[in-house]
Amino acid sequence: MGGDHGPAVTVPACQRFLATHPQARLLLVGLPDALAQWPAHERSSVVAASEVVGMDEAVESALRRKKDSSMRVAITQVKSGAAQAAVSAGNTGALMAIARYLLKTLEGIDRPAIATQIPHAKGGATTVLDLGANVDCQPEHLLQFAVMGAALVTALHPNAGEPSVGLLNIGEEAIKGNEVIKRTGELLRAAGQAKALNFYGNVEGNDIYKGTVDIVVCDGFVGNVALKASEGVATMITGGLKQEFKRNLLTKLAAVVAYPVLKALMQRMDHRRYNGAALLGLRGLVFKSHGSADAWAFEHALNRAYDAARHQLLDKVQGRISAAAPVLAAATTSLAASAEAVA
Repeated sequence: MGGDHGPAVTVPACQRFLATHPQARLLLVGLPDALAQWPAHERSSVVAASEVVGMDEAVESALRRKKDSSMRVAITQVKSGAAQAAVSAGNTGALMAIARYLLKTLEGIDRPAIATQIPHAKGGATTVLDLGANVDCQPEHLLQFAVMGAALVTALHPNAGEPSVGLLNIGEEAIKGNEVIKRTGELLRAAGQAKALNFYGNVEGNDIYKGTVDIVVCDGFVGNVALKASEGVATMITGGLKQEFKRNLLTKLAAVVAYPVLKALMQRMDHRRYNGAALLGLRGLVFKSHGSADAWAFEHALNRAYDAARHQLLDKVQGRISAAAPVLAAATTSLAASAEAVA
């Protein structure tokens, strides 16, 4: 029911997803009357909800007052085991709050994080987290994000080797950045020495688009700005190319010759291909689609959730956290000691 378009986008996307995934089943959660206008599919069923969380609704209202919202009912399906993953294009803050309240966080994780992929120049994508769930982070939170991000990349690309992790900073040198970033760098280097992570070092914003590392870790404020900036640039470039094709006969002729290359470039930069951000650190799989997603983009979010469930992402995140437990515990102890010293 969520997003800018609701069932007009999400239901056709579900139909297309089912057509290409013969082993999958979908539970369509929402207002029965709104979903009844769409043809039924033999591998989908409607789960009724009587309320909908608005895109601009306060988190407290969504969490405490709307006990039968489609968002809450959908996440309940995951909690009960009726579904292996939930996908929503709705209110991000409400989705995170409800998911955290119902599913709880994994042992060893203080805060869930939002992770997604941003396309880079090498033809792949850089996984970036956090993207907005946590605006103010402490060093141990960023360490936890790195561990969860490594688990996500390993689960979705099991044959690609140990993923590299970079810490987003204003420069590559270890002495740069504020105190939180400097301390985070120390923790990540310690994790690297303990073989809990493949830590590359500090990276800058342009490294996200160069594909310098597989994973970039940052707080939610910085990550969300980077995500929105990348989407804006991709839209500007692809839109500019399309406009240029229409200008005159010469550019149209040039476009005919260059079309295969330009088409590949536009597809590679199309952020819709990477729609579907994982809410990592929860005791269940939840994926967030862009609210403005069209049917093609929402289908990609479904693909991501399906692949995560199929590759047992939840188990791999838990295993990675368990393996890194000594490093995570040491970071937490160190932070507590620092806070006590300051007090």
